[in-house]
Amino acid sequence: MSEHNSESDLQKEITELETKSATAARLFDIRRIIGGLFVLYGVIVMIAGFTASDADIDKAQGVNINLWTGLGMLILGLLFLLWLWLRPTAPPPPPADEDAPTT
Repeated sequence: MSEHNSESDLQKEITELETKSATAARLFDIRRIIGGLFVLYGVIVMIAGFTASDADIDKAQGVNINLWTGLGMLILGLLFLLWLWLRPTAPPPPPADEDAPTT
């Protein structure tokens, strides 16, 4: 009887670990990291663009390059996060029961 309980406890523990692993995989999805960094850097570069002096803009031949680059980075980061939201990581398939008979 105790052998059956220990097997079921072991199976329950394995299931919990698989659930935690899947959660960690979704949390550290590369799209989330890349999207978040692009959004963060885009905002920082856009702030630099808003505070650019006329001399800085003249150096770039009249284009506020920080503003436009920051806007592009912000849009790219938001697209990565949108992609993550629209197509989340699929959960891993349930383990096949090895003891179950195949038909």
